[in-house]
Amino acid sequence: MAESKGFDYDAIVVGGGPGGSACAAFLGKNGFKALLVDKASFPRDKACGDGISGKSIKLLKELGLQKEIENRPHSKIYGVIFSSPKGELLEVPIPKHQEILKYGYDSRRMVFDDALFQNAKKFAEVREGFEVTDLLKENNQVVGVIGKDKDNKELAARAPVVVGADSSNSVVARKAGLWSVQPKHLIVALRAYYKGVKGMKDMIELHFLESILPGYFWIFPLENGLANVGIGITLDKKNQKKINLEKAMFSAIENEPLFRERFDGAERVSEIKAWNLPLASAHKPVVAGGVLLVGDAASLIDPFTGEGIGNALVSGKMAAETIAEAHEKKDFSKEFLQKYQERLWKDISKEIKNSYYLQKMSNYPWLFNLVVSKANRNPKIANFIGESLVNQEARRKMESPLFFLKALFS
Repeated sequence: MAESKGFDYDAIVVGGGPGGSACAAFLGKNGFKALLVDKASFPRDKACGDGISGKSIKLLKELGLQKEIENRPHSKIYGVIFSSPKGELLEVPIPKHQEILKYGYDSRRMVFDDALFQNAKKFAEVREGFEVTDLLKENNQVVGVIGKDKDNKELAARAPVVVGADSSNSVVARKAGLWSVQPKHLIVALRAYYKGVKGMKDMIELHFLESILPGYFWIFPLENGLANVGIGITLDKKNQKKINLEKAMFSAIENEPLFRERFDGAERVSEIKAWNLPLASAHKPVVAGGVLLVGDAASLIDPFTGEGIGNALVSGKMAAETIAEAHEKKDFSKEFLQKYQERLWKDISKEIKNSYYLQKMSNYPWLFNLVVSKANRNPKIANFIGESLVNQEARRKMESPLFFLKALFS
């Protein structure tokens, strides 16, 4: 990877998570010479809820990876269990008429991300243990990366476009002037793995405890009786309420009536890991001259569910498509690459807007209690919730967030 006057690659992708691996694979499949770098060596862990939605599965099929995921350790998910702030439970199965998704997955990121990363190796040159420290620039245009390999040797590589897929603390975003923190649009979260949690079904569980609204406590079933257990809340509310997340997580496990007996005898089998989830509701800029951001680096987490893999995969594919067009036009300016941002937001803006409304609704315990109570008695509301969680098209079709209020009082 020596620096030269010309370009070494058609594109450099920084970060081998879902967005980066998908982007590199799509580029390579279409004949472009892509370099994918990651500071870690795979398989590697990534703190996450581990849920894989219908949007993700659609892209996995395009990448030819659904069978690979099926062959690796995972659990199948057939619905969602909610609890309201007053403790009422609502089970929402995936609607039987769903054609897009019959079930979702829960797969540890050490397993899931490795599947995508190994697939990317088939189509792109890959460098593991390579940490990007800076961007190469010429005339305010990014033309490559500088970094260090696992032996601490400084190396450089040149390309007319760099894709930042390097998480919420993205070096690419920082060096391109695109990084910022907006506490209202950032979730801070903790997760740990447990064995022996009682009463788990083939559904993910989202528990909206009044003490941590607009966040929630979750239990996601994994393979062989393993459970992903965690808690998350927006940074502004965490600071406002002075919440210690670790104490809040253990308080829920030990004191909440819904969980005391279920965790009695359960064993935590991992350390507790913290991470940040930058929300798409921030609508951050994701393009600079010679730079595109995807996944968490682009702040694409769903504001209500906290799910980010689907939008990471979608953004990775769209970034690859835009890069192909940029090569055709030989134009990697910010102005040309801006079409990526426009297409991305055209695709996800309505579902993000409605998810943000649902997140804000959870600030009002009485309203959330009413929704859960009504949904338990009204199949129309329950079915809509089920469809919207597994199928983004359903959320897009919501003409107005007032849908719920109309349904509640009809």
